[in-house]
Amino acid sequence: MRFSLRHAMFATLCLTSVAFASGGGENPDPVIPDLWQAGFTIAVFLLLLFILGKFAFKPIMKGLNDREAFITSALRDADEASKKAQTQLAEYNEKLDHARAEATAIVEEGRRDAEVAKRSIQDEARSEADKMIDRAKREIGIARDSAVRELCDLGAKLATDAATKIVGRELSSDDHERLIRESIDEITARSASRN
Repeated sequence: MRFSLRHAMFATLCLTSVAFASGGGENPDPVIPDLWQAGFTIAVFLLLLFILGKFAFKPIMKGLNDREAFITSALRDADEASKKAQTQLAEYNEKLDHARAEATAIVEEGRRDAEVAKRSIQDEARSEADKMIDRAKREIGIARDSAVRELCDLGAKLATDAATKIVGRELSSDDHERLIRESIDEITARSASRN
C-alpha cells in the first residue's frame, strides 16, 4: 500500500509540474483563464481523487470501520462485564446477608441452649440442696431422738439410783422399765410440744 501511494503521489506531482511548465509563458494576464491549464488541473485533481480513493481512502475507511467495530465491541463487552459484576455483587451481598442471618440464628440458638442448661443446672442444684437439707433434718431428728433416749435412759438410771437410795431397796426390772417408759413418754411429749 505504501509503495502504491508513493507512486500515486509522485505521478500527481509530475503531472502538476508538467501542467505548470507547459502553460508558463503564454498568458501573462491573470484575469483571463487558460482553459487548457484549467482542464488539465481538473483532470489531475480527478486522477488524484481516483488514486487516493482506490489506494488510500478505502484502507483508511476500512481502518476506521474496524476501529469503530472494535470500540463498539469493547463497549458492549464492558457493559456485559459491568452487568455481570453487578449481578455477582448482588449475589455476594445476598450470600453475605444469608450468612449474617445464619450466624445470628446460631448465636441465638446458643443463648437459648445456655439458658436451658442454666435452668437445668439451677433446678438440679436446688433439688440436690433440698435432698441434702431433708437428709440433714432426718439425721438431726435421728441424733435428737437418740440423744433424748440416752438422756432418758441416763435420767431414768439416775432416778432409779436416787429412788433406790431413798427407798432403800432396789426396784425390780419391771418397775425399772415402767419408770423408763414413763420418763421417755414425758420427755417426748415435751419435745413434741416445743416443735
